Amino acid sequence: MKKVLLVLLALAMIVAFAACSTDANVDNPDDGNATDDTNAESAGIAVEDIKVGHIHINDEAEQGYSTAHINGINGMKEALGLSDDQVIGKYNISEDSSCADAIQELVEAGCNIIFADSFGFEDYMLEAAKEYPDVQFCHATGFQALGSGLSNFHNYFGNIYEARYLCGVIAGLTTQDNKLGYVSAMRNTECISGFTAFYLGAKSVNPDVTMDVIFNNTWFDMTIEAQSAQSLIDRGCDVICQHTDSTAVQSTCEAGGVYCIGYNTDMSAAAPNYNLCSAVWDWSAVYISAVQAVLDGEEIPADFCGDLADGMVNVVYNEAVIPAEAKAKAEEVKQQIIDGQLYPYVIGPFSGAGINAAGEEVTIDLAEGEEYHEPQSAPQWGFILPGITIVE
Repeated sequence: MKKVLLVLLALAMIVAFAACSTDANVDNPDDGNATDDTNAESAGIAVEDIKVGHIHINDEAEQGYSTAHINGINGMKEALGLSDDQVIGKYNISEDSSCADAIQELVEAGCNIIFADSFGFEDYMLEAAKEYPDVQFCHATGFQALGSGLSNFHNYFGNIYEARYLCGVIAGLTTQDNKLGYVSAMRNTECISGFTAFYLGAKSVNPDVTMDVIFNNTWFDMTIEAQSAQSLIDRGCDVICQHTDSTAVQSTCEAGGVYCIGYNTDMSAAAPNYNLCSAVWDWSAVYISAVQAVLDGEEIPADFCGDLADGMVNVVYNEAVIPAEAKAKAEEVKQQIIDGQLYPYVIGPFSGAGINAAGEEVTIDLAEGEEYHEPQSAPQWGFILPGITIVE
């Protein structure tokens, strides 16, 4: 039954991918090396002959971002009936030439499609796609596929801001001091987009709330994550969310008696008495649909995504802790988002200066009522809303 459900979800995702828009307020930058790629659709591959490679910045012990991706890979493997030797993983790969080495090893192992899960892997994946036109390269959180001119290079992500917004609703209804905290990995648009959505969700139910943000400048470091969480506790934040890859923020809040919200996977086990919920990913349908496309000799979209409606992003509640009224409101808002009755992100007026996904300085000016829509594969909101304080 589980395999059937995964395949049905993948089919739904294929429809969603086809409908994904590539419009954005900040254009996807071209890497300047676009080529007229002629790599056409193939005749497909027999299921017993395909090999799938996957590259992760951490491993399953992390219980965060890479764990969620690995769970998705395992779901794909089960749904499509692949054997252990058909799926080759590379773990704890840093965002440097180690990625290029991992890619080369997977190509030499005969992989027909290779996935990579971290933002800093994109340049290495793009170069490999140019060198190996018969291999499909799929990169999570990136932004360069649309401008690459390559039919074998793809970006994928999801509207995690929808789940972040719901977590913000829960935080806004739970805080007693109207002061939220947010431990963020990087000062980039993926992370800024995430805490913006969280803050907007909180503001939608509690106009008096403010938020302090600390950047760690690392995706995974349990010591730094714990220190940042403690700093926010010391500053008086009484609900703390995270965009980091370990459970250290949750365990620090548990020890400090402060409510917290996890990310990537259900992190309630790390803070059973204070974790309210977690914004989570189900990447399985992405992996199933992409690998199935290779099997069938069909095109993989250059830029594809999922959302609350198809289950790629969601919120998992800690039923023992979350206030009943906060859960009820979150469920109400969730349905409104799915039904298209509520837009859970930035709506003008707003003017400001910030960065885009390429790290370039940009400005934005949203008119009254104007909605900001992210590109499908990589958030590009790099602006700080009033009421958010960056703790230096």
